[in-house]
Amino acid sequence: MNLADCYRLLELNTGASIAEIKASYRRLARRYHPDVNPTDGQAKEKFIAITEAYEILLAIAPTVEIPKEKPPATPYKAAEWSPPPKVTVTTRKEKPVTPEPPLSETDKQLKWQSYDQLQLLLKTQKFPRAIALVEGLAQRLPHDIEVRQWQAITYQRWGRYLVSQGDLDKARIYLKKALKTDPHNKSLWYEVKRDFDRMEYLY
Repeated sequence: MNLADCYRLLELNTGASIAEIKASYRRLARRYHPDVNPTDGQAKEKFIAITEAYEILLAIAPTVEIPKEKPPATPYKAAEWSPPPKVTVTTRKEKPVTPEPPLSETDKQLKWQSYDQLQLLLKTQKFPRAIALVEGLAQRLPHDIEVRQWQAITYQRWGRYLVSQGDLDKARIYLKKALKTDPHNKSLWYEVKRDFDRMEYLY
């Protein structure tokens, strides 16, 4: 299932936020849930398909709204967090982006085959191979926004794994690479913030 199918199944526009994805999934899940349609085999298949689409889109959704309320109190003192060093985010008004020409059929096929392979590698925690795959794809499709998001997410997932293994120096390198790769992704900044907070809490 490719991204276009996922957005179509959930009746969403491309680039929908996590809040929009969740709202649409809840609405459609209630409509097609097997308990609501016990004798309708097509409804069951539809329910399975929208659930799969929902899980795929959650993994690559571009933005989320960061909760405004404070997190629950913890038994330890939370450290002050600031963006990682040597990461510069420009605040000036960016020039309008010129749309890139559409991908050839060969590049489209390569892109989505690579995406499926990338998801499997991340799921099985084969992070070095996942990074090699997505970096190669980024070289082939350097202006593709989705590929850049996948690359940043892969760096972040590898960094998070390294934190859990106690390899903090290497984790910092990949978490900062994630932010440099996709610096305007609010969801990514939120996840990287959690990773740096975890390093402060655990180590």
